[in-house]
Amino acid sequence: MIFREPRAQAPLDPTFMEPSRRQSQPSETQGGTSSRGAPIETTSAEVDGDVLGQAGLSLFWRTFFLLSVLLFGSILAWLQTLRVLEFEPRAIQTAQQIASLVNLSRAALVHSDAIMRVSLIKSMTEEEGVRVLPREPGDRIEPYDSGTVSRRIVQELTARLGPGTVVGDAVNGKPGLWVGFTIDRDQYWLFADRERFNQTASKTWLIWLSTGILLSLAGAAIIARLINRPLKQLSFAASRIREGDFAASRLNERVPTTEIRQVNIGFNRMAQRLAKIEQDRAVMLAGISHDLRTPLSRLRLETEMSVSDPDAQAHMVADLEQLDAIIDKFMDYARPDHVRLTRVNLNEVIRSSLFVFKGREDMRFNLDLRDNVWVMADAVELGRVISNLVENARRYGKTLATGITTVDISTHAREPWVLICVSDHGPGVAPEHLPNLTKPFYRGDSARTAATGAGLGLSIVEKTVRRMGGKFGIGNSSRGGFTTRIQLHEARG
Repeated sequence: MIFREPRAQAPLDPTFMEPSRRQSQPSETQGGTSSRGAPIETTSAEVDGDVLGQAGLSLFWRTFFLLSVLLFGSILAWLQTLRVLEFEPRAIQTAQQIASLVNLSRAALVHSDAIMRVSLIKSMTEEEGVRVLPREPGDRIEPYDSGTVSRRIVQELTARLGPGTVVGDAVNGKPGLWVGFTIDRDQYWLFADRERFNQTASKTWLIWLSTGILLSLAGAAIIARLINRPLKQLSFAASRIREGDFAASRLNERVPTTEIRQVNIGFNRMAQRLAKIEQDRAVMLAGISHDLRTPLSRLRLETEMSVSDPDAQAHMVADLEQLDAIIDKFMDYARPDHVRLTRVNLNEVIRSSLFVFKGREDMRFNLDLRDNVWVMADAVELGRVISNLVENARRYGKTLATGITTVDISTHAREPWVLICVSDHGPGVAPEHLPNLTKPFYRGDSARTAATGAGLGLSIVEKTVRRMGGKFGIGNSSRGGFTTRIQLHEARG
């Protein structure tokens, strides 16, 4: 066995595809970069990779948006109804008040003598806030046309007081309500404060409208949250089941809504059944593996004692050792899902895992390990993962020309992840087999099934990496060879 440790550090490749996420489109490929700098081919993610990463509205925002559109439509319809039922009567009523005031002022001034007329004008100014002023030909008039209601008031006043009626918003720069009328061919202005005839100021309407919109949006957000909360809880519980954490996937069975309660009860029963099946599977595998140990040990002892031919004895012992290795795989696969994560020195784990391959003349190792890299993992489980990957490369990754297995192992760090790449220089794997390599008991094409095994190696690796909160990916290098990648959380000191 030969180790080579280059000093140059290869750049971290952010492309990372998980084999368990490529089940539906095994024929598609996506380019990346191997630990040797060569692009690798990996099938596209569909279930919870690219699909979940696509941009889009969440159910909460979609519900909130639809409720907001409904509320805005209702507010617009309400404003139109208010305009028809309130603005029109309001304009007519205001015009009636102004016309009555003009007619009363005109009649009072016409039927009073000169002395009483001055006293009457003074009383109207002090008590009613209405002034009667002479109208001059040079008066500068600003039309009373500030909105729909104002125009409707002018139309109504013109109809009641005559076609020559003049209504102004300001005269000679003085704002107010100015209405022109005639007494014995003399032209006068009736001046009054506009606020006297404005039942509700425009600012008041704007404040109330804004308040109503804000309250409506707050109510829409609350309703959307109440509607989407059960779905969010169901989504979280489903994700926990996907990760094998059945205990954290239980939903509340006492919610007041009948339909949601029935869904939660059915989901909990399904989760219990899946947990029971997983437990029975693990117990069965462990039991079978344990029960096979004793007869295998006895067969090996009898073989060594009773078979005289050394070659036959060696082949029989090799077969028994192979069976024993398969049993070890079963035991590893049936191992409990929960592990305790600690701060682990990655380089030490890798070097200790490679120690068992020391002295093998058919293996070469190229190490590119970054100094002082720590990860959150279980040291024993991580050692098994590295050993499985190296053993997988030893069996299936021999260089065709030399028959020697060359394994490249590199580590790269980019917060909050650490990437471990293990690659060989063998024939690689056919693209159509990549999505299935991490399935239990599955083995690829004939080139990689020449060596015997249980077909659990990569399944154990993926399961163990996921238990430690990491990700596992596989692919082919365009230069030839099979590449595996492990992504673990970096441990901060």
